[in-house]
Amino acid sequence: MSPRRGATDLAGVLLIDKPAGPTSHDVVATVRRLTGERRIGHAGTLDPLATGLLVVLVGPYTRLERYLSASDKEYEAGIAFGAETDTDDAEGTVVRTADVPEDLLDRSTAVRLLAGVQGTHEQRPPAYSAIKVGGRVAHRDARAGVAVELDPRPVTIHEAELIGIDVGHARWDVRFRVSKGTYVRALARDLGRAAGSAAHLVALRRTAAGPASVADAFTLDDLASRAQEHGVEPLFADPLPLLGLPVVTASPTEVADGRPLPRDRFPGADGAAVAIAHGGALLAIYRAAPERLAAEVVLPRGAAA
Repeated sequence: MSPRRGATDLAGVLLIDKPAGPTSHDVVATVRRLTGERRIGHAGTLDPLATGLLVVLVGPYTRLERYLSASDKEYEAGIAFGAETDTDDAEGTVVRTADVPEDLLDRSTAVRLLAGVQGTHEQRPPAYSAIKVGGRVAHRDARAGVAVELDPRPVTIHEAELIGIDVGHARWDVRFRVSKGTYVRALARDLGRAAGSAAHLVALRRTAAGPASVADAFTLDDLASRAQEHGVEPLFADPLPLLGLPVVTASPTEVADGRPLPRDRFPGADGAAVAIAHGGALLAIYRAAPERLAAEVVLPRGAAA
């Protein structure tokens, strides 16, 4: 049988420092062009306005998306007060303006309001988002002039730390650590309303996704130059610490074809996901069941570590 078109032997995780402008899909297309591999995905979308860490998955590692996307994310955000937009960020059209109370640009007020958003609560996602409603993508309907009202969903704001205040531009700079599915654009919108004003996001940088840090990421220019010289394989990150899962050691033969492993290999709770490794290389993801460890994802032998 001939190889599938667009298939290579590449398998790994790339940490990319996305610039402002390109979409996450654009970054995927760039990696696809540089590698010749069609199976490219990412764990956690970044808006075009946003910069920072994008976790890109290559080859069979695209099957790890759901495990890597589940991580908490960290962001540095710029929030401008005085206007609300239809996209909740600077790329949108202003739909409401409001005065900026003088005390809103006082540190003690900012810290108090940020403390109020911490914890778990219901957040209404922006209409301009990739969420699907009835099989239709919300942002496409919104751009077509269709009224979009998305249902609130639970999110957790673990930390909301004030970095600084730019009084002249009525702007806060904030560091957030949030759960999967949190829209920082919506946080900016809701902070404006809670302050008795209006607000939108003017800058966003993802600095971490779970254990992965933007400090370890490559720019697209770095990726292109290094890929041309040595290929992308030397740039692959070790997936085991990025997954943050308990690790069970097994041989490649033991996990061949997804055969189950004895339950006593892992003393943790039923339902927990477990990374299976051999010699520091990721072999598979298993799930703990009452009587065995059952395979969910088995990677081909020789996949990058």
